[in-house]
Amino acid sequence: MNVLVTGGAGFIGANFVRYLHRAEPTAALVTFDLLTYAGNLANLAPLEGSPRHRFVRGDVTDAAAVDAVMRQGVEAVVHFAAESHVDRSIEDASAFVRTNVLGTQVLLEAARRHGIGRFVHVSTDEVYGSLGPEGRFDEASPLCPTSPYAASKAASDLIVQAYGRTHGLPVIVTRCSNNYGPYQFPEKVIPLFITNALDDKPLPLYGDGLNVRDWIYVEDHCAALHALLLRGRVGEVYNIGAETELANRTLTTAILGELRKPETLIRYVTDRLAHDRRYAIDAGKLRRELGWAPRYAFAERLAATVAWYRDNRPWWEAVKSGRYRDYYERMYRTRLETGQGAAPATGASAGPRGQ
Repeated sequence: MNVLVTGGAGFIGANFVRYLHRAEPTAALVTFDLLTYAGNLANLAPLEGSPRHRFVRGDVTDAAAVDAVMRQGVEAVVHFAAESHVDRSIEDASAFVRTNVLGTQVLLEAARRHGIGRFVHVSTDEVYGSLGPEGRFDEASPLCPTSPYAASKAASDLIVQAYGRTHGLPVIVTRCSNNYGPYQFPEKVIPLFITNALDDKPLPLYGDGLNVRDWIYVEDHCAALHALLLRGRVGEVYNIGAETELANRTLTTAILGELRKPETLIRYVTDRLAHDRRYAIDAGKLRRELGWAPRYAFAERLAATVAWYRDNRPWWEAVKSGRYRDYYERMYRTRLETGQGAAPATGASAGPRGQ
């Protein structure tokens, strides 16, 4: 199996690349990532020196770059590459439309030309929109996105399904609930609140703190994607969730409790525009068809996640300060100027201290 993973230097993508590298000992993996602000080669440090992993820096909207990597024996694509932060999409949606919609279409067209055997499109439960206090979304629920981010993902879902129906491309769409775990970019709520609390800084909690999200540990998400890559039914949509619903206020107090920090660090701030009240999804289809089930309990993995950020301060300090981007830009510039080409995935000894 020769798998192309787009967005594989980001949080979920890098966790998946590392997971698949362990789970499929004969698989060859290509990570394709532009290294925008959320991409970080340090996330792939455990694969340094592996002959089965290669990193290619590239933009999913660049048809020539996508074609060049796709023609090198790729058999399957797992597509993570996306702009994903709701607040950023509210400020300026243009990058979300470009990357999430156009980038997906460019990949699909290349996959069609090269006869790719499976195209797994990683989407989000946010495409369903906001849910009332009861019930869960299933795969037949109508799409009703609220934010520009969610709308761009819904558009990409539909174009993936259209390529499947029109061109017979073997596509699968997945919609997952909120992920957490190591290497998550600290603009998202769990790493932001953990790292702020470690520095005794305020934790900005939107509105009344009662918006509800369904949480899944990132490795459970990766295991579901692995199963779908191998055995999922072509043309189908699958929800992925762990049925762990928490109000944001409850989540915040749990983080503070793990760190033994006072609740006085909580700062209620003006609510996000059109803030969805509740997400909850039914992942029964995935459980029935593939026998997948989440392995990890939330309390256990939240404690492990808090411990990871506590023990990896240099990683998140470099991310929050922007030093990680400066380093990799210099590295690429040096390699290109000396004719060495794109840099491979690097390890702890190559980046800023602690990465």
